[in-house]
Formats: sequence, structure tokens, C-alpha cells
Amino acid sequence: MSTLSRNDPCWCGSGLKWKKCHYPQVRPQDFKSLAEYYYKQYGILLKTPEQIEGIRNACQMAASILDKTCARAKPGVTTNALNDFAHQLHREAMAIPASLGFGKPPFPKSICTSVNDVICHGIPNAIPLQEGDILNIDVSCIYQGYFGDCSRMVVMGEVSEEKKRVVEVSYQCLMRSIAILKPGLALNAIGELIEDYAKRHGCTSADEFAGHGIGLYFRESPEISHCHNDISLPLTEGMTFTIEPMINAGVSKSIIDPIDKWTARTADGKPSAQWEHTVLITKTGSEILTTL
Repeated sequence: MSTLSRNDPCWCGSGLKWKKCHYPQVRPQDFKSLAEYYYKQYGILLKTPEQIEGIRNACQMAASILDKTCARAKPGVTTNALNDFAHQLHREAMAIPASLGFGKPPFPKSICTSVNDVICHGIPNAIPLQEGDILNIDVSCIYQGYFGDCSRMVVMGEVSEEKKRVVEVSYQCLMRSIAILKPGLALNAIGELIEDYAKRHGCTSADEFAGHGIGLYFRESPEISHCHNDISLPLTEGMTFTIEPMINAGVSKSIIDPIDKWTARTADGKPSAQWEHTVLITKTGSEILTTL
């Protein structure tokens, strides 16, 4: 006798696959705890109160390093100098830059610095910043074994209206999406809000990059898309993740630098902006962990 596969037509004759029709549903009450259910069903690590406190401390460290580094970003300063300054702040605090050596090829610097048309993963270099530039500084920090991640835009003097718009739209996308967070909210509501807001203001959301779970590891589940998507799992208390909308003034697509394999630029050369916070889903809403 053959065994019915999840992708076979359902036995009831609905025309749907068995997995979409009468396949036995996994329920939270079938597990010892909600944490076990979220891990086995979605690969998501719900955090304990002790872990949340450690993650909060790491996020505060990342936010402090970001704040001090942004204050140094001025025309004439190189992003290499900003990287060296941020690296020293990590050392003094006995923290570790999470980006340094991460990925394949290993990321070569301690922070990301993305200028003008760079969407994300910009590598610090010896080119001085100029009047009219916009700059994203991204700090990812390991502190006492936990991870925090945040980024911010810095505007160099007078910039074009297009750059002003993309910086403001990206910020609004971040803060408006955080404002709706609460237990039970479908995860894809975040991406829907961000993409819709960006479009209403003449921008696009870079659809090749996403936020992510974080806290015990640098990259955890779930992926936090900033575009329309079908990931409808409900948010629940104890989730920690980043929201980091990368908003482009032109097309949504990117070109990855063929040499360094990291730097992502807009495909049309138009400016891009990004703001990022690490957030915690609480019993009644959410908490921004990377605000000072």
C-alpha cells in the first residue's frame, strides 16, 4: 500500500495538495512550551528573561558605539578612520565587532560604511567623505556573549532633495513598522507596511536584503523581509530581531561588487538609505533595544 506524501493531491478530492488541505496541523498545545513550538516549527529562538537582559546590554553597547562613531563622521574624514575609531571602542569595552571576519569571503572591517548609492555592506576605505554625501554606519556588536545590531544615516552638510527624501523615507519605514509590532501580528505585515510606504513616497524597498533574528547568534531565524511576502507566522513574546529597511530612490535591484563580493550598490546609481534597530517582542507590544 502506498503512503500519501505531503505534496500529493488530498484524499478528499479538493484538488489541493494534502499539506494544504487535510494534513495534520501542528498546534502549540502539542508541545511542552511555546518556545519549543516556535523552535521546532519555525526555527525561532524565543529568549528567556536572562537572555533578554544580556541581549539588551549588547544592544546598548552597539548603540553607544554607533552614536560615538556617527559623531565623528564629517566631510574630510575617511571611513577607514571611522572603522578604526569604532574598533578601538569595541576593544576598550571588551566587546567584539560581529562583522569582522563574518561570512564568505570574510568581511574585512569592524563596521559597515555605505555611502550614497551603496545599499549595504560598504567596506571602509581611504576615500574622504565629502559635502553632499549620505552615509550609513552599521555596528554589530558581541558583548558578554550576546549580539546587538543597529545602524544610522549621517548627512554631510547640504545634500540633494533626492537624498533627503530617501533618508527620511527609510527612517519613517523603520519607525512606523516598529510601531505596529505586538504579539499575534503576522510577520509579513512588517514588509507590507515598509514597501507600501516607500512606494507612496516615490522610492523602492531593496528586495534582495532583509533583517533577521539576533541575540544568541548573529543571524537567527526568522528573516525579516522589507517587502510584500507570504511569511505569515505570528509574532510572539520573546522574539528578538532586526528591522533595517534599505530604501532606494530608484530601482530596487542591486549590483554586488565583483571584486570585494560584499558592497551592494543600486543598479541605477541612485542613492539608498538604511536605518536599523534591534527589537524585542514583549507581552503587550515591543521594545527597541538599540536606543540610548
